[in-house]
Amino acid sequence: MPFFVLFCAFVIFMVASVLDMFDKLPLCGIFGKFIVMNVFSHGVMLLGLYLPLFRRRDGLGSAIAAGVIIGGLMLYCLLRIAIKPYRNKKKNGQKEQVTVRIRAMYGGKILLKWTAISLIFQTICYIAAIKNNFWGIPKSVWIWDAVAAGLIVLGYGFNGIIRIMVLCRRLGVVKRVLAFFLLPVPVVGIFALVGLYKSAKAEYDYETTRAACDSQRVESQICATKYPLLMVHGMGFRDWKYFNYWGRIPKELIKNGAKIYYGHQEACATVETNSELIRKKILEIIEETGCEKVNIIAHSKGGLDSRYAITMLGMEDYVASLTTVGTPHHGSEVTDLANKLPDSFYRKVSDFMDKRFRGFGDTNPDFYTLCHQFNTSYAEQFNKEVPNSDKVYYQSYASVMRFPFSFNLLGFTHMLLSRYGRNDGLVTETSAQWGIFRGVYETKYIRGISHGDTIDLKREDYKGFDPREEYIKMVSELKEMGY
Repeated sequence: MPFFVLFCAFVIFMVASVLDMFDKLPLCGIFGKFIVMNVFSHGVMLLGLYLPLFRRRDGLGSAIAAGVIIGGLMLYCLLRIAIKPYRNKKKNGQKEQVTVRIRAMYGGKILLKWTAISLIFQTICYIAAIKNNFWGIPKSVWIWDAVAAGLIVLGYGFNGIIRIMVLCRRLGVVKRVLAFFLLPVPVVGIFALVGLYKSAKAEYDYETTRAACDSQRVESQICATKYPLLMVHGMGFRDWKYFNYWGRIPKELIKNGAKIYYGHQEACATVETNSELIRKKILEIIEETGCEKVNIIAHSKGGLDSRYAITMLGMEDYVASLTTVGTPHHGSEVTDLANKLPDSFYRKVSDFMDKRFRGFGDTNPDFYTLCHQFNTSYAEQFNKEVPNSDKVYYQSYASVMRFPFSFNLLGFTHMLLSRYGRNDGLVTETSAQWGIFRGVYETKYIRGISHGDTIDLKREDYKGFDPREEYIKMVSELKEMGY
């Protein structure tokens, strides 16, 4: 008889846990979380109340069965909430199409919320217990129970903090460092927790909305342009296989129908050297695909390389459009200032940089000449010698930082350029304008958008600006214009 009872109890426990795993039985729903964090966490107290049942021989089987079911479910639910504190949400009968990272981060938000609820509720219960002389239960039991319950609840809270600190892209490096040092501080740590919670909530809400939008538009292939896209990087980078210069942008464009190729020009070569590589790449794409032309999207110096290839190397018949983002068409005053350094020092620095870039794969690095090709006097001469082609549609975008340390690496140059106007840390708003100027990437928040943010360099999300969505909009407009 005891074996049969034990077997039935085990079956009930397994069925309940399996149903919960497949979201058919909400053991860890709102009510379940409340029970787990405010009742099951008091394992010491429950064990003290449960042990006397074993002294009754007539109900030993039932006591064992209840112990297996309740104890098993307690352990399962405690672990279930720690590992997967959320249930798969549904909108219009379908599961929300968000990444594992977003779901795990959302779990951190839930854990912080329920930790706060549990701490408040249990504090009230302990105050009531003290006023009622612990309801006749030995004080030692209450102390051990409080320690055990506190460790469990705070463990959930720590779990939530780790999830958000590691997975929330909206935090950035600075906010993570601040949270790390502020969380242990009494009272101040509460505000840090609220900040973590709000950041996670904002990112989750945005990503779920974005995922819903993606699922609706993916069939329309809004980025399926007539001509393929050639994405041309700027100075200091190469088109590496395992680190995409354009961050998450290409993946989103491809998802929405775009065909993408990369310039594969050198990181630190002159405009003339890189434009020849771009010319070869354009002809290679045309031969491979049979397309008549390409649409070029270029960032920073890549815009100058592309302009030179179009006008000076005869690519105007093979390029439908050129879109530049943060390109110094009219030069950068930062290099004007840098060019005033002693020439001997400049050449030593250039030799050092050339050696480094050869290590990255460049065959013709020329840092000295390249830096001079960014100054305003060179840009003036370049624009006279390299005019636009009537056969190509030119458009441009700029971005502006609002705070020097929005992008730490560009803080100093942003301050230097501020005397010449709004800038992204390297290029002023006016210098980036060429052809049809489509506008400035900026937000109403203090951070602003830097030179690197426009290519999703840090793979972070910012309030009011998503580079992935901006490029989808950019490419879909090219499609609408017939390119």
